[in-house]
Amino acid sequence: MGRRVVITGLGVVSPVGKTPEEFFSNLMAGHSGIKPLQTDFVEKLSIRIAAPVEGFNPGDYFSKIQLTGIERFSQLALVAAAQAVQDAQLELGEAEQARAGVYMGSCQGGTNTLEDAYAELYQSQNPRIKPLSVLLAMNNAAASHISIKYRLQGPNVTYATACSSSAIAIGEAYRQIKHGYADVMLAGGSEAMLRLGVMKAWEALHTLAQEDPDDAAASCKPFSKNRSGLVIGEGAAVLVLEDAERAVKRGAKIYAELVGYDCSSDSSHLTKPDAAGQTRTILNALRDAQLQPHDINYINAHGTATRAGDIEETRAIKQAFGAHAPHLPVSSTKSMHGHLMGATGAVEFIAAVLALQHNAIPPTINLHEPDPECDLDYVPNQGRTDVKLDVVMSNSFAFGGTNAVLIAKRFKA
Repeated sequence: MGRRVVITGLGVVSPVGKTPEEFFSNLMAGHSGIKPLQTDFVEKLSIRIAAPVEGFNPGDYFSKIQLTGIERFSQLALVAAAQAVQDAQLELGEAEQARAGVYMGSCQGGTNTLEDAYAELYQSQNPRIKPLSVLLAMNNAAASHISIKYRLQGPNVTYATACSSSAIAIGEAYRQIKHGYADVMLAGGSEAMLRLGVMKAWEALHTLAQEDPDDAAASCKPFSKNRSGLVIGEGAAVLVLEDAERAVKRGAKIYAELVGYDCSSDSSHLTKPDAAGQTRTILNALRDAQLQPHDINYINAHGTATRAGDIEETRAIKQAFGAHAPHLPVSSTKSMHGHLMGATGAVEFIAAVLALQHNAIPPTINLHEPDPECDLDYVPNQGRTDVKLDVVMSNSFAFGGTNAVLIAKRFKA
């Protein structure tokens, strides 16, 4: 069976809040972080909306010298990690540091550095690139900075599996503790890709949402009949995972127990989602948790608001949960914080954990006319506080067909 794994610290920097408390409060209130982009390149875009982290001043957290070697996605990750470590009141001795590690997820890592380097080289014809460009841009920079800051000498790994990157980071960190390879893990993800090249590339895929003509904040409409696609966001989320016995012994605050995880592949198509593959991942995670479908009280859906994605996820939930599916609350918080790509799985898992903590379910906003093929209880527009939650699930289904499902349960010693 392995050891039990608990969650003792949370950190979030997102388009709807820069702390876990602010993040969840705004989700419950239905506040959207989606807005028109305010950048110098916006006129070159056809789709001009995104979900940025506003009011984040790196100078509040890092010195000028530090900032020369820390990219935006690493900055966001370090701030989220600091929140999580402080929240967990985590202090590690030298021997404990050797049994602690960090797993992070990111689709593209230092996008800002890469775009700046390409602009210097090809547009400005400047043959000199910043000396630290490689170190700034590498995907594992955020995890490495966290490892160095907290002297985490155990496993240090970065996952790049598109939209499921950080969910897999959390799941694999859980396995490290469960199977005895580590006692403490910091796990999550970070992404900061709101740059011209990335936005134009996503425009070319025709998966981005059109701006709502009446309200830009309402542009992401998961499970809605008039949905038009996803909205790119940025942010970071980090959790502290611990061996349960260790956490109880030190008197840690425990948010939940991480009891189930699976990662598997559709093995069918790079971009087209597959309900059969998603169903398999859900059922495998339930099996890992030693739970039945009717034990799940809430799902934070992948829910990107793409035409095919929402229908396939609906089918997967129906196939996996059977008669329980119509009675199971499911919501997509991407309707508010957008799609944070490699960070989104961690952000949404924290949303699910906080839902469990508060016995409250955040809504899917902008859901006024559901797609007839998306006919589950998607908690439309209004969060619910009159609920009792014991077990929650978070879905992450990625380009490339790499699916991940996480399950958290109310902890009982």
